[in-house]
Amino acid sequence: MRSAVGPKEAPGGKALASLSLAALGVVYGDIGTSPLYALKQCFLPEHGLPTTPGNILGVMSLLVWSMMFVVSFKYIVVLLQADNRGEGGILALLALVRPKQDASRARIGLVLLGLFGAALLYGDGVITPAISVLGAVEGISVATPAFIRYVVPITFCILLGLFALQKRGTAGVGRLFGPVMIIWFLCIGGLGVASIVQNPSVLRALSPWYGVRFFLDDGLRGFLILGSVVLVLTGGEALYADMGHFGPRPIRVAWFSLVLPALLLNYFGQAALLLRDGHAAANPFYALVPKWGLYPMVVIATAAAVTASQALISGAFSLTRQAVQLGYSPRVTIIHTSQSAEGQIYVPEVNRAIMVACLGLVVAFRSSDNLAAAYGIAVTGTMTITTILFSYVARVRWRWPLWRVGVYTGAFLVVDLGFLSANLVKVVAGGWFPLVLAALIYTVMTTWKRGRVLLASVLRESSLPLDLFIPDLARRKPIRVPGIAVFMTSDPSGVPPVMLHHLKHNKVLHEKVILMSVTTEEIPQVHSEDRVEFKELGEGLYSVIAKFGFMELPDVPKVLQSLAVHGLKVNLMETTFYLGRETLIPCANSAAMKGHGRVMSLWRKRLFVLMSTNARSATAFFGLPPGRVVELGAQIQI
Repeated sequence: MRSAVGPKEAPGGKALASLSLAALGVVYGDIGTSPLYALKQCFLPEHGLPTTPGNILGVMSLLVWSMMFVVSFKYIVVLLQADNRGEGGILALLALVRPKQDASRARIGLVLLGLFGAALLYGDGVITPAISVLGAVEGISVATPAFIRYVVPITFCILLGLFALQKRGTAGVGRLFGPVMIIWFLCIGGLGVASIVQNPSVLRALSPWYGVRFFLDDGLRGFLILGSVVLVLTGGEALYADMGHFGPRPIRVAWFSLVLPALLLNYFGQAALLLRDGHAAANPFYALVPKWGLYPMVVIATAAAVTASQALISGAFSLTRQAVQLGYSPRVTIIHTSQSAEGQIYVPEVNRAIMVACLGLVVAFRSSDNLAAAYGIAVTGTMTITTILFSYVARVRWRWPLWRVGVYTGAFLVVDLGFLSANLVKVVAGGWFPLVLAALIYTVMTTWKRGRVLLASVLRESSLPLDLFIPDLARRKPIRVPGIAVFMTSDPSGVPPVMLHHLKHNKVLHEKVILMSVTTEEIPQVHSEDRVEFKELGEGLYSVIAKFGFMELPDVPKVLQSLAVHGLKVNLMETTFYLGRETLIPCANSAAMKGHGRVMSLWRKRLFVLMSTNARSATAFFGLPPGRVVELGAQIQI
């Protein structure tokens, strides 16, 4: 297995223990809370699957071997080695696949598929808080059935408080995540052991033959149960995406030393309980808990569910930052909530959107059973797309032999597509939600990308090549005033239109002029020595290209201060920054525009204009001193 760069030094000793503890809270919150609802979903009355010993052992065998193959093998063993300079997840793979300029239709198709997979991850981020907290709070109705009417209001209040606290950041709360999940895993493992001791015959389900026989006996009904079995795999994509925070080794240590044993013990404990009492299928997780421990377990389960929710919400923030840097999202407000942890950020716009969608789900679906159909589509769709992107990267980037790519991806796709097919029948029952949400987000991302390309094309035509402008500047010799001017431009080969407007109307130019371009590379972080490309153009003009990774935020003032090593000292409080503020006017595609490749439907142009109008200002996004910025407006037809 080859990653995008050489392997990092693996942590050991106390560092490994500390990182493994942190990984428990951030990485395994989602999959760790799946016992609340996964086995219960397999025996819902609408599935028509009686709790006979054969069915119980068959379903249990499917649960065990699904976790072993998909989570332990696919994600933990294989995909954690498939990193983009230490970062994992679907957008990290997408950065390796996406074409810079010309590319085949197949490659462009993979990029679009990857974008849809990223959009599905937002659906996961919306559904996980709702289903996890609902599943935890539903325990009070087991303790006291009269409390069932309070499940939705309590869940609503917990989620409202969780989203309200996001602006405070997870720096302080994050230290509690690991210990909370340790308590959770020890509790669910202990409950499982107590039940297995009473009926150790349930361990026969470790044999895959019971799963095979289940398919043979139940046919189509057995296949459709995969739509519920997949719930034990929730969080697999999250642990891959969070690899950059901890590295693969701590994630593996946490999984094999605590998470996997605790999950297996609890699932076997639930199955053992069903062998003794089939009526416990209504809520086998809480049926394991002694009556005296029901309320404490509800509290512990709710804390674990909040931890799982926090991990997915934070993941949505990180996903948005990557999308902005890769050019698939408008600029948004990104606030760092920790001075030491780079990954801890808060995006108010995303927080509000997820909060509204999540609370709406709780009110509309009202139970974890109803939400499970929506959850499965989001999970299986992302799993399948990740496998497809991985196969391309393994073959093209890492030069794997074709037979090796075929063996790995063929095995992965058989399982992924099996789970996805079983979930497609749930589209009407709620699976439509993540698909509609993903379609909306996908439309926004592709519209923004195409709109930026279209706008860059229009601006490039109104620009002037530097090799023509500089000799003309030497001949005309406009008035030069003291100081430094910085003109932000997306095209380092041409003169920014805002600079031409400034020179045309004001007829003066600063003594020193910096043409600043900010580019995003296909890697998570750019080394400091590779950050800046500096070139003196003559006539007091300088070209500066600042490179940032897709996990970084551009810091233009810091780049300018680093130019001192090139002999150009920049005093920010004596520097003027010039930005263009374009008023975009959407118009129908003319024959001339089509000839230049500017085909874009009018409704998408209007959507792009709406997003541009509401995007965060370039001044704030690039960290420019507000009092030193001059904006020049222009109307542009697209």
